[in-house]
Amino acid sequence: MELLPKTITAPIGRLGAAAQNALEVARFGGLATDEEPSPYEVTAERRVYRLRHYYPGIDDEPSAAGNGAARRRGVAARRPPMLLVPPMMLAAEIYDVSPATSAVTILHQHDVDPWVVDFGAPEREEGGLARTLADHVLAVSDAVDRVRELTGRDVHLAGYSQGGMFCYQVAAYRRNAGLESLVTLGSPVDTRLGMPFGLPEQFASRAASLLADVFRASALPAWVSRNGFRMLDPVRSARSRIEFLLQLHDREALLRREGQRRFLEGDGWVAWPGPALADFVGQFVAHNRMLEGGFVIDDRLLTLADIQLPILSVVGSVDEIAPVAGARAIRLAAPRADVYELCLDAGHFGLVVGRSANDRSWPTVAGWARWRDGQGELPEGVTEVPDDPHGELGGPGASQLPSRVGYGVELAGAVGSGIARSVVGTARGTARGMRELTREAAGALPRLARLEQIQPSTRISLGLLLEERAQRAPDDILFLFEDRAHTARDVNERIDNVVRGLISIGVRQGEHVGVLMGSRPSALAIVAALSRLGAVTVLLRPDGNTAHEASLGQVHRVIADPERAPQAAGLGTAHTFVLGGGGGPRELDVPLTTDMEQIDPRSVSLPRWYRPNPGRASDLAYILFTGEGDSLRISRITNRRWATSAFGTASSAALSAADTVYSVTPVYHPSGLMMGIGGAVAGGARLAMASAFDPATFWDEARRYGVTVASYTWTLLHDLVEAPPHPGERHHPVRLFIGSGMPRGLWRRVNQRFKPARVVEFYASTDTGAILVNLRDAKPGAMGRPLPGTPEVRLAAYAAESEQLILGRGGFVRRCATDEVGILVVRARSSETSQAPMRGVFSRDDAWLSTGDLFRRDADGDYWRLDSVFDVIHTAHGAVYPAAIRGVLGDLPEVDLVVAYGLRGGGDSTEMAVAAVTLRNGRTLDAATLTDAVGGLPQPDRPAVVHVVDEMPVTTWFRPITGPLRAVGLPPPQPGRTWYLDRGGRRYRPLTEAAYARLSGGGSQEGSDEGGKTAAPKGR
Repeated sequence: MELLPKTITAPIGRLGAAAQNALEVARFGGLATDEEPSPYEVTAERRVYRLRHYYPGIDDEPSAAGNGAARRRGVAARRPPMLLVPPMMLAAEIYDVSPATSAVTILHQHDVDPWVVDFGAPEREEGGLARTLADHVLAVSDAVDRVRELTGRDVHLAGYSQGGMFCYQVAAYRRNAGLESLVTLGSPVDTRLGMPFGLPEQFASRAASLLADVFRASALPAWVSRNGFRMLDPVRSARSRIEFLLQLHDREALLRREGQRRFLEGDGWVAWPGPALADFVGQFVAHNRMLEGGFVIDDRLLTLADIQLPILSVVGSVDEIAPVAGARAIRLAAPRADVYELCLDAGHFGLVVGRSANDRSWPTVAGWARWRDGQGELPEGVTEVPDDPHGELGGPGASQLPSRVGYGVELAGAVGSGIARSVVGTARGTARGMRELTREAAGALPRLARLEQIQPSTRISLGLLLEERAQRAPDDILFLFEDRAHTARDVNERIDNVVRGLISIGVRQGEHVGVLMGSRPSALAIVAALSRLGAVTVLLRPDGNTAHEASLGQVHRVIADPERAPQAAGLGTAHTFVLGGGGGPRELDVPLTTDMEQIDPRSVSLPRWYRPNPGRASDLAYILFTGEGDSLRISRITNRRWATSAFGTASSAALSAADTVYSVTPVYHPSGLMMGIGGAVAGGARLAMASAFDPATFWDEARRYGVTVASYTWTLLHDLVEAPPHPGERHHPVRLFIGSGMPRGLWRRVNQRFKPARVVEFYASTDTGAILVNLRDAKPGAMGRPLPGTPEVRLAAYAAESEQLILGRGGFVRRCATDEVGILVVRARSSETSQAPMRGVFSRDDAWLSTGDLFRRDADGDYWRLDSVFDVIHTAHGAVYPAAIRGVLGDLPEVDLVVAYGLRGGGDSTEMAVAAVTLRNGRTLDAATLTDAVGGLPQPDRPAVVHVVDEMPVTTWFRPITGPLRAVGLPPPQPGRTWYLDRGGRRYRPLTEAAYARLSGGGSQEGSDEGGKTAAPKGR
């Protein structure tokens, strides 16, 4: 009988307790726990943050008595200071949720001095919702200085989730100063590895960029982040709620987790300022610059590659928000750092709060700080992250690929649903046409379509494209130079100001204006301003015959930078102006007409004739110069030609806003103007301009700028590929090297050393508008195929011996068969070249322009450049193409660079083929190796002499030249350095005095740098 009442009363009692607890939660938001937060004092209060010092003065020794700073220094003598940084959307209490799960308490108990950055609740702070990402990074950096001042010691900087990302950014910003180590918990570095919904990265990145624009002028409320966090793991969220309901009758069980529950359910979430959110999503979600480098804080370009601190990364094997692979990528981003890892069987939140955090995370972090302080051993479970990103880096948890947008969802809360809607909406509109397309095709199609639509009267110019960029994305970074970043708005405003300066000095549309500048921001500004004005930019070369070039370009005004002002003043032109170097008062000790930096653009009234960006496709836009002396060539570039190269480069390299193009060559070089500047502007990428090419600093700059595409000319990359290994080279962000003229052997070495980067080789004829591109990189040395949207090209049969085109039926020129050598000709477009077209070439009344370059076309349709028609060597056995010789000798592992050229000797009117080679470090060459190498060439095509030179002569922009070698004549016999082909044409033998006398006949031939011929070849 007594059992019956208990059976009935026990459930009733549980229901009553559950009801009472539920009522208390409903009325007060939670259960009264009577728990007190860990003791702290605010030691500094700034606009963006407050600095908390936990357990201040506790356990001080009597000798440490005195003022607060002295007491702290006394404690610091024993306790290493650790500064904890919260994520932006979580309150600082994440490190002190409750006495049962308090990071600061555990650290204190393990002899670490805990400090916390408190950003407060931005929605309740004056100006809080207008904070930027830079505000937070600078605040943490300031807090580091404050802790160092108060403790007298370098600081261990630690952060959870995005707080850990702040730690990385602050270390890069400070260049490691004042920091002892970095500790991050669940902080990803690579946000690109996986995409949500199974959609391509491009769609997700576009959606992230859209989010950045949406939230730039607003804020993300705390409730959005809270609900979004739940959405990321709905199963776990539902399980937690069910467990809470099932334990509602057990107050003691509830109280043990009440602090954690209240934190996650409401107290712990704060608003995320819109500008900070937009900057974070734009830089680190859409463009992944934490990994690749080139992120911007306070207008400074930064890279994690500058971090040289020990790093402890705590990761969760079941963390779906910041998976192991994304966090472990710090090994790739910071190649100079010693990276250690603690991998726990925990989720994202469990890394900092809960049993795993209490038992493993924070004791290990404290042990790490003491180990770095020399007070103990490396904590158990901490292992050094190996360097191989494709091997051991795929260890525990690596299969959990992070999502670029998925991580942004975690930080932005319920924005996840917005991303889903945006991405799905985009996918619906384009899924049918884009499902099968690669990233390259998706980016190329709109550009190629625009290229196809350009007619002679179409308005298109550099100035117009830059204005479009500024209108489309004014706050996006556009231009990078000497570690400073400039937005599209800033660049456009500078261009408009220079336009006003040009108008004030009398420049009008259509006028030829000389520009004499090196690589600097003002060079880009003046070229773009002249384009916007509709003038013709004559790009004078500082290292060329500037006076002759100014005369050929019909220049009456020259605008120079301060360094080249004396050179400009000596040209004899009517007017000389200086631009660049700032607007302050200065003395330029040269005769000038005007210092343009002293012109106030606000005082210049725009005339009624001025119309921005009037340039049409058929208008002459630029005059460039190549070659030297008798080989000096003038190239007239229309807006269409420039746009063709610009859009062609952007399409071939699949450039996007996520890319940074590193232009090594200056504006006055064709590749700098048309490929570097043009490709970046047309592709929506960032443009980084180098002041000079230096292999010793290349990788540091590539990391700091976040370079993904680097330009080259000819053998420019030679010194880089032969340089000792550089720390910044490891796991570098470069995906493409784009340029023209790279020798085949060097091309292979670049591919091998800098993989997975690959080479995209262009052939661009500035005179004719032809553009070929080797996109696949499967055939080093090939020029590839014609770029869509460029003029039609054909190979006209050519007899090199007689230097005549070969005619076929009806007297028309015969088209070349597969692998037959011919001249590359380009279908002429009206009024876009100074070269008179050939008519009636393949059919009646057709019109074609000759490039002057010999090619062959293989069975796959790829074009291979041999030489200019003027470079062909006319031997007694027939025409010899230097390219064939360069190819077989350049493939030798012993050989570095090769040139081949013709010399007359022995009293014969014909030439003999001579090859000059440089050797790779520590390598030697012998006659047997040479004999084997040229065995694949027909005997008449083999060089008569091969010799080793100490250094290969090259032009200013790294094109190998033969003029200095031809001037020396036949090289004399040198053991181990000079060989000749025996009379049978089968074997190479060391050159003897007798053979030298027979071959030379006492003669030598001088020639120009471009091969010794006085005629100017057509083509590049």
